[in-house]
Amino acid sequence: MKVVIDTNVFISGVFFSGPPYKILEAWRDGKVQLVVSREILQEYQRVLGTLGQEFPGVDASGILELLTVKSELTAAPALPEAVCVDPDDDKFLACALASKVKHIISGDKHLLKVSGYRGVEVVKPRKFIDNYIGEV
Repeated sequence: MKVVIDTNVFISGVFFSGPPYKILEAWRDGKVQLVVSREILQEYQRVLGTLGQEFPGVDASGILELLTVKSELTAAPALPEAVCVDPDDDKFLACALASKVKHIISGDKHLLKVSGYRGVEVVKPRKFIDNYIGEV
């Protein structure tokens, strides 16, 4: 199953335990396929770099390397009009639509409000684990 993961879920999975971490484990183990656009990848890198300075014991280079090897990069043109209240969140919808992904994993209230947009379901990490991959 292919998924798009918003930045907060991705970063939480890198730095903390819990459902986001379990989703990244499932991705690492090949149970889900992570799809990213250039814009999403740049945001992941930017936020990882910032948090890496705050948490010097965490080496984010491994996860960035894994991203380049184990994620699917897709070209995602911008949406013709803003969909989310926070237009910066539209890049996740654009990526999902461009790659025909049916699930975005997010806890972001703006993305959750637009769940169902053009067939893309936005689900919280715990719900995704419970409904689609089980305990990993």
